[in-house]
Amino acid sequence: ALETLKMFEKKDSRVKSAAATNLSFLYYLENELEQAANYADLAVNSDRYNPAALTNKGNTLFASGDYEKTAEFYKEALRNDSSCTEALYNLGLTYKKLNRIDEALDCFLKLHAILQNSAQVLYQIANLYEVMEDPNQAIEWLLQLISVVPTDPHVLAKLGKLYDNEGDKSQAFHYYNESYRYFPSNIEVIEWLGAYYID
Repeated sequence: ALETLKMFEKKDSRVKSAAATNLSFLYYLENELEQAANYADLAVNSDRYNPAALTNKGNTLFASGDYEKTAEFYKEALRNDSSCTEALYNLGLTYKKLNRIDEALDCFLKLHAILQNSAQVLYQIANLYEVMEDPNQAIEWLLQLISVVPTDPHVLAKLGKLYDNEGDKSQAFHYYNESYRYFPSNIEVIEWLGAYYID
């Protein structure tokens, strides 16, 4: 793939931008961040309006921990293409890193309107409500999530923990027990169930 894309590097700016965008993404996947950043720069310089190139540039900055600058690239990608779901998702993660929870939640709620059954989006919304110390909303979003991925033991355990914190032992038992059924090696779940049976 790298060899093929490198042949397109020499073409006109649009083709060069597309090739550089893909090369940047491939290097990013291989965790070669310096090469990924170089090709992201080349892609952006070849076509400033390419949302995928801007998103890749944001990704390389995110990996290096420069979250303020990262957000700018994702926002620019969204200005060029408001339906760029990857940029919107990554902007939400960036705001989360910057502890700008309301803005992160806004990104994920917008994404939910576009991708209604995305497990990752539902999880992020639930997690943000948990961070905001709103367990009822967190539970509501996790219940939506298990309607999409009913056998995820970690989500089931998370629901068990939230119900336990709310004092609802029977619901907590139900979700911890379901989590144990799908993944019987989680020590935290085993400990909780053991304590529940002792009580």
